[in-house]
Order: sequence, then C-alpha cells, then structure tokens
Amino acid sequence: MAVNYAYIPRPPLGDFVSLFWLYEGYELPYVKERVLPTGTVEVVINLREDALWIFDRQHTNRAQRFDGCLVCGAHSEYFVIDTAQQSSIIGVNFKPGGAFPFLRLPANELHNMHVSLDTLWGSAANDLRQQLLAAQTPEARFRIFERFLLAQASRPLARHPAVAFALHEFQHVPHTQTIASMTQQIGISQRRFIQVFNEEVGLTPKLFCRVRRFQEVLRLIGNGQQIDWAEISWVCGYFDQAHFIHDFQAFSGLNPSAYPHDLGERLNHVPLSE
Repeated sequence: MAVNYAYIPRPPLGDFVSLFWLYEGYELPYVKERVLPTGTVEVVINLREDALWIFDRQHTNRAQRFDGCLVCGAHSEYFVIDTAQQSSIIGVNFKPGGAFPFLRLPANELHNMHVSLDTLWGSAANDLRQQLLAAQTPEARFRIFERFLLAQASRPLARHPAVAFALHEFQHVPHTQTIASMTQQIGISQRRFIQVFNEEVGLTPKLFCRVRRFQEVLRLIGNGQQIDWAEISWVCGYFDQAHFIHDFQAFSGLNPSAYPHDLGERLNHVPLSE
C-alpha cells in the first residue's frame, strides 16, 4: 500500500525548509515521468537501493546513474526519472533560497543539475543514508534527517536582506514587481541584487518569477474546475496567449492542452509515454 508521510520543521530550520517527505510502497503504472521545475532545491535519498537514475530528456532510453543520495538543484526545465525509485524514498524540499546555508557553494552552480550528495557533504552523505535505513519509523527518520541537516549548515541560517525582501514581495505582490523598483526599495544596485539572488536561490530573479508563475498555472489547472486558458493566462499575469504557451512549453515540454488534469497532488509529476 502506498503511503506518503510529511514533516514540517519548526524554526529556525522551518524558515528554510518547506518539508521533509517520505514515500513508501509506491508502485506506479508507468515506468518514467517528467518532474516539472519548481525553482527550489531538493535532497533525495533512495532507501530501496543505493542508486538514482536521471534520464536524458531527448533520448529517454539513456540515463545517468547517481549514488542513492542526490541533490537536485533549482530547475527551470523538466527532467525525467524512473518511477521505481519512488517505492521507498525520503527527501527534503527547501523553500526558495533555503538550501544555500547547507550547500557549501553558490546555489546557481547547481542550476538544472543533479549532483551526488557526497560531492557536497563527503562521507557524511552515506552516513545519513545508513542511519535512515536503520531507523524503524517515519518519525525517527525525520528526526535523524533534521538533526543531520542542522549539523551540515556551513553558513548562518539567515538570508541576505535583499533576497529575503525580494522573495516576500514576489510571493505577495506577484507579476507587478520589476527589478528596478525592487532595487530602489532596498537600496542596492541591480547588478548586485541579481548576483546575490542568483547565488542564494539558484535562479535569476526574472527566471525565478517565471518558474513560480508556471507553478501558479499548474495549481489553477489542478483545482478541479473547468479550464479557461484565456482566464488562467490573464490571472497569472501573461501578456497574451502566445507568451503563456511559450512559457508552459519551455518549462514542461508540453502544450497546455496536453497536460493531464487528473494528477491530484502530484501536479509536478507527469507520466511519460514512451
């Protein structure tokens, strides 16, 4: 039986982590799926076997093998995974810019990339996986993961003030903020703002906003109501239908009409037909 567990940590870690999650017993009726970009960083650990596979987007019979502990950098394009690896898997999803204190390198160096966790954390990555395998309950696994993550912080758990302000504004005043108006409010040059945002979040401010707007589109599609594409594109701040379709295709590889409307909570996991 498929079971999905989740744990939301309290501050200070909760200011940087959206949630820890655990999938057990997932057996999906298809072999591969597209994972759509969210603009955030994730750490994934396969508890079933010490391997994870990421497939070539153009030639999905080719795959790159990683160790069972993997960092998924902030993406602005979809990638393809093997659904079998979801049968027993745990991970942590960071808030935008939340992974930066734990990465030991600028987040933009992981843009659209997957990297074995030991590249960043050395042998500690395998130690974490072994401790998670030995734990008997989901709660115990989450506690281990939480303690481990706090111990790996290589920087203070704080965002650059300009990044913190920008993320708040992008969330609460979407589609209206420009880089020029943002930098005027925070008293920093546009060049410096883009640099620190890119280093902490992993995407430029403009690209981050485009990805988050795409995510807003997916939420509206998945709300179970009849879809009005013109209304969705207007609500989400697109200039016109052509602009909307261009972004949707760029991030998902699909036309909007080809996106399945019955994915439930798995809005970012699209079955891949071979």
